Formats: sequence, structure tokens, C-alpha cells
Amino acid sequence: MKKFIVEDDFWRIFPEASIAVLTVKNVQEAAVLDEITAGEIKTLLEDANEGAKRFLTNETISENEVVKAWREAYSKFPTKKGARCSLEALLKRVLKGNPVGSIAPTVDITNAISLKHAFPIGAENMDAFCGDLRLGLMQGGEDFWPIGSDKPEPPLPGEIAYYDDEGVICRCWNWRDGKRTEVNDDTTKEFIAMECVEPGRVGELKEALEELAKLLSKYVGAEVINKQIVNRDNREAVLEEE
Repeated sequence: MKKFIVEDDFWRIFPEASIAVLTVKNVQEAAVLDEITAGEIKTLLEDANEGAKRFLTNETISENEVVKAWREAYSKFPTKKGARCSLEALLKRVLKGNPVGSIAPTVDITNAISLKHAFPIGAENMDAFCGDLRLGLMQGGEDFWPIGSDKPEPPLPGEIAYYDDEGVICRCWNWRDGKRTEVNDDTTKEFIAMECVEPGRVGELKEALEELAKLLSKYVGAEVINKQIVNRDNREAVLEEE
């Protein structure tokens, strides 16, 4: 039985954080989707880009509340210079009038939910995991090959990251994914995490999780393996039964 485990050292820094976990299988490839389905996903993303403007009441990206919350979170552990929450990268595009565009069906759906609800979301190829998936503090120097890079970029000592028995999967909590577990057109089994650092928004996090599961099922045929909220009182989630 593979698990997702959030380590004690994470909860000492973020005792009020919540992580929505969704694991799915039998995700359909983009090539098998019909034009109507592809069009609906495109519209979903377009609407989300427009709707995200409600979170951007200030022209300075760092002064908007959802971004400010994550900037504060990132100040609590060592990060690579310039590293920012994945949500901020999406919202910055909206703020600059450069909407988040289509990449692939599952990515478009997760980006749409991220924009609509203002939570960072990351997806990984679950078949590429080695042992349990964990979230915790790094010793520093662990193996990590980022997407789009031809050289390793190991984490800093004390940095928060997702990792497994083979190395780091995502650096700086939700900043940059690794090549080894990258989701692509051949991925059929995914681990998806949606994070919240604002206790008052946990209700919306749960709503976003339900919506994400329904959309993935509707548009790409995903079958839900597990769906739950991980928090200080419930620190583990089953990824799949072996």
C-alpha cells in the first residue's frame, strides 16, 4: 500500500495548513477526446482566467490577499531566490493580461480550478513514484532534476519539498516539478495536491476538491482512487491499494 505522508517537521511550521489530495487512474489521452469535449475544456479555462480577476484587486501582485498568504508561507522556510508559489505564477499572467493558455486536458482542468478557487495545484505521475510520497523538510543536496533543465538543482537544507525514496519530486513545496514524475500524454494514473495555508478557506478547499474530481471524471474519464483532506489531525492518505 503506497501512502502520502506529511512529516511532523512540516506541521511544526504550518500547523493550520490543509492539503486536498486526489488520486485518479485511467485518465484518457488528449488524442482520444472529441472536439466537443476539447472545446468545453477550453471554455472552462477561459472562464477561470476571467473569474480569477476577483482575487486581483491590486495591481501589485504581492499585495493581493491570496498571494500575500503564500508569500508569508514561503518566508518560513529556505527557498531558492525568486521561487514563488505556483498559484502566483498563474495569477501574474492574468494580472498582466496574458491569460493562462491550453497545455493538455488534465493540466487545463487543474489550472482552471486553481484559477477559479485561488489554490495552488500540482499533479504528478503516480506510476513514477518510488515508495511512499512524503512532504517535509530536506537535509539539502537530495537528487532533483527539474523539468526543462539539463542539470540537477538539489534543494536547500531546511527547504520544504515533496519527495520519495528516489529523490525530490517538487521543490519549495509547490514551486517547481521534477522531470521524473512529470505528467504527460501517456500518464494514466495521477496524484494531485491542492494546498491551503488560510484556515478560513478550508471549506472552499473542500468544494474545489469535489469540483476537480467531477471535472476530471466528466472530461477525461478519470476514476477516483482516493479523495481526502490531509491536515494536522489526519497526516496520511492512501495513494492506492496494492
